[in-house]
Amino acid sequence: MTYHSIKPGQVWLDTQGKRIQAHGGSVIAVGEVFYWYGENKEKTKPGNGIWHWGVRCYASTDLYNWEDKGVIIPPNEEDEASPLHPSQYMDRPHILFNRHTQKFVCWLKVMQKDGTQKSTVLTADDILGPYTMVQSDLRPLHMSAGDFDLVEAADGKAYYYFERVHSEMICADLTADYTDITGYYSTHFPQLQPPDVREAPAYFFRKGLHYLFTSGTTGYHSNPSEVAVAKSFHGPWEVLGDPHPNDASRTSYNSQITSVFKHPFKKDLYIALADRWIPNLPELAGENYATGKGYAETAEIYRKMFNPDIDFALERPHYSMDMNIDTSVADYVWLPVRFDGRLAYLDWREEWRIEDYE
Repeated sequence: MTYHSIKPGQVWLDTQGKRIQAHGGSVIAVGEVFYWYGENKEKTKPGNGIWHWGVRCYASTDLYNWEDKGVIIPPNEEDEASPLHPSQYMDRPHILFNRHTQKFVCWLKVMQKDGTQKSTVLTADDILGPYTMVQSDLRPLHMSAGDFDLVEAADGKAYYYFERVHSEMICADLTADYTDITGYYSTHFPQLQPPDVREAPAYFFRKGLHYLFTSGTTGYHSNPSEVAVAKSFHGPWEVLGDPHPNDASRTSYNSQITSVFKHPFKKDLYIALADRWIPNLPELAGENYATGKGYAETAEIYRKMFNPDIDFALERPHYSMDMNIDTSVADYVWLPVRFDGRLAYLDWREEWRIEDYE
């Protein structure tokens, strides 16, 4: 099958006719080739104990048709303690190319069984690997580091935005080789608890301004995104509001933004990449989905669950917290960012084309 457009939320197949497995992913351009990489969920089925099967990568020259280049960071099936063991909660790989060391540097988030979250760092000479682990069990700034994004400035300096779990967003300077942090950092968007805590930061830079898309914290259940703007990497950040206009469901079009890709060959095309973790969420939430009541119910559950003053327990698992959700069939929602002055919006489109942009 050959694609000639992007259709958000629909099943996306690679050039071999198989589902694309690049969840929590990003796109990086190397020369004139685009590489889309992310969590490989092909073997992740409810109840089988497999959270991931490594990091998978695809190549394209048009952003429509993607050739499977294989698992570039394979799982470690032998060592259960390895952050790459399939049972480990490895999420959201991000890769930067370091122009000084000529290395591709990949950071991974790994959630521990006790709920704490750590980082793993790998490097390679080629985007497709092989990758060598240089750091594991890293607790940046002695913090539990959750969802994150890696950012490179025009001068080659790099930054690491991460959620200090269930607390605030951190911007930390990376070392010159991008494999560690310097110790200099700033804190942003402090919140008392989920669902208000911001996670899944997705950074981009446009016309002298720094932008961050973030999501709330409601498990797999999608929630309202926020967009914030600043004049420097370390802020201060001004929250502009929900970038998804007229979304009565309060679910960011049933998606969670994972990264923003600036098209290198287009004048002003920024693409927000998002995962649709629960494609059948409208059916699960029923008539309350379209009105936003479904999200409100989920948000209240998380608010009570994380409130230390409330002895709260669900009588039955809520679908937003069901670890048996089949993420192997999660879909993708890619949308172009629309700008109105410094405001950034994501309008829903059933279909759109790269060629429609200058």
